[in-house]
Amino acid sequence: MTLTTFALVRHGQTDWNAERRLQGSTDIPLNDVGRGQARAAVGILAPYEWDAIVSSPLSRAAETADLIAEGLGLSVARRVPELIERSFGPAEGMQAGPELEALRVPGGFKGAESEDAAADRGIAALEALAEEFRGQRLLVVTHGTLLRVTLSRAIGQTLTSVDNAALNLAHHHKVDGWNLEYFNGEPVMAATSS
Repeated sequence: MTLTTFALVRHGQTDWNAERRLQGSTDIPLNDVGRGQARAAVGILAPYEWDAIVSSPLSRAAETADLIAEGLGLSVARRVPELIERSFGPAEGMQAGPELEALRVPGGFKGAESEDAAADRGIAALEALAEEFRGQRLLVVTHGTLLRVTLSRAIGQTLTSVDNAALNLAHHHKVDGWNLEYFNGEPVMAATSS
């Protein structure tokens, strides 16, 4: 049985995260807290041996990946455009309030990428990486909403928000599919089948 192991890491904090603004595909850089979170993630990831690191091309994920790679003595293999965050359209940059609520529609916001479309894109990207890096250990730095909807789809359970720079450890088997071992740094209890 050939398992491909993924560390799926959300980028470190940005000013928009701190201000609770929707970022989506807007390219907002890390702040100093986020850089610290990326460096701290090295200690969590170091006990594992990683074969490769890839990331979203958005600067907050790319810089997080670069800082982690530097700390692990690796280099980033490449940026994967399909790993960019879900687009929230005109809602990007907004905080909770009446203006944001006016854009809300079932499943998201007017002019935004749907959760299903983002999950489809995320699963396709991870499965392509699983094929390319079959049997290896891959570190992927991407975005919170994309990770949440993709992992929820992969394991068939609704997950909560993904913490900045936390370890999410998943395994992919070509036949058996996905298994999530850690979510937000905590062990995941396997669902019991009936």
